[in-house]
Amino acid sequence: MADLSLPDLYRGYIACLNAQDWARLGEFVDEKVEHNGRRFGLSGYRDMLVNDFETIPDLRFNIDFLVCEPPRIAARLLFDCSPKGEFLGLRVDGRRIHFAENVFYEFRNGKIVSVWSVIDKVAIEAQLDS
Repeated sequence: MADLSLPDLYRGYIACLNAQDWARLGEFVDEKVEHNGRRFGLSGYRDMLVNDFETIPDLRFNIDFLVCEPPRIAARLLFDCSPKGEFLGLRVDGRRIHFAENVFYEFRNGKIVSVWSVIDKVAIEAQLDS
C-alpha cells in the first residue's frame, strides 16, 4: 500500500469499514491508534467499530468530501441510518436519522495513528424533536 496516495489509502480504509472486513483493519490503522486523545490501540478501535455496526445495523460511511495535507486528512462523512436504542445519549429507537461527522486523521508509515471526530449531534436532536 506504500504506492497509494493518502486519499486512496483513506478510501481503502472507508471501504474496509463498510465491508466490515475487520481482518484487514490493521492494514490501515496503527497498533497504537488514538481516538479523540485516548489511546485505543488497534483492538480497542476495532471493538469500537464492531459495536457501532451492532448498534447501527445499516451503518455506512459515505465520504462527502476530503481534504489532504499530508500527513493528515480531513473528511466530512455523511450518514443515513437507523440506530437501535440510544445513540450519543439520544433515544433514537430505530428511527432513520441523517447526520455528518467531521473527522481528522493523522497517518504515519501509511497507517492511521490519530483520529479526531466530531459528530453533529444537534442535527440529530432536531430530527428527533420534529
